[in-house]
Amino acid sequence: MKGLRRSMLFVPGNHPGMIQNADIYGSDSIIFDLEDAVSLQEKDSARLLVKHALRKIDFGETERVVRINPLDTGCGTQDLKMMVAAGPDALMIPKATARRLIEADLMVGEIEAALGGNRQPLAFIPIIESAVAVEEINELLKASSRIVAALLGGEDLTADLGIQRTKAGDELLYARSRVAMACCACGVDAIDTPYADTMDDEGLAKDTAKGKTVGFTGKAAIHPLQIEVIHRVYAPSEAEIHEARQIIRAMKQAEREGKGAVAVDGRMVDAPIILRAEKLLQQAKAMGVHDMTDNVNGGA
Repeated sequence: MKGLRRSMLFVPGNHPGMIQNADIYGSDSIIFDLEDAVSLQEKDSARLLVKHALRKIDFGETERVVRINPLDTGCGTQDLKMMVAAGPDALMIPKATARRLIEADLMVGEIEAALGGNRQPLAFIPIIESAVAVEEINELLKASSRIVAALLGGEDLTADLGIQRTKAGDELLYARSRVAMACCACGVDAIDTPYADTMDDEGLAKDTAKGKTVGFTGKAAIHPLQIEVIHRVYAPSEAEIHEARQIIRAMKQAEREGKGAVAVDGRMVDAPIILRAEKLLQQAKAMGVHDMTDNVNGGA
């Protein structure tokens, strides 16, 4: 599987031009959408288009995800059968519940067994877009060992609740916190809901930061221009990296001197803070911020 999932860009499954060029947009993941972006009349042609793209186009290091239609529909079952054979990195499962994920796991397992060969087990990314899914999130994330991430679907969730979706996003605070906490506990990525206004970079930055603050590890995008903003928010700042380097250096110095306590700028540093510093530097390196993370294993 791929590494970073800071950004996951939805690409309509019935748009050949966007599919062909999907890897140049710079997102960590591409989500070929067979559900909301495709009308009922175009489902069959979109399915075939995505299948051929997965087989014929080299998308480089970009993770390839397919959002299928709900599995309680005929379209969803057809999507699943064709996409498993086409070999994406992951399937995005809409309208997810624990029961539906168990059923999907069994169906995919049977298809993989029939196809044979040394196939990498197909990963799942459920979409949390109902009150039921939010409330059973811990059970849902444990329903299949294939789950590598979960996406919060804010539009469908607010529709299910019968409330208005706002730019401020205060109505999603509970759901965001619950989903992000559960994902962390289960060791999977937490992907925040897309920001609908593709012309509002400032609002996107604020919304992305709000999700990051409660524990989301990435955000879905509905337009290529949103990717740069999302990456900027999720990148550790120079100040954060500098502080993390100081903490690691102080810890190593204390180990060399046989000291149990570590102090940085007069503040005592304990194990959780050290762990957070280590994670931040690992993230910075994964994001290509090599110049700021050099010499973290010691040195002045």
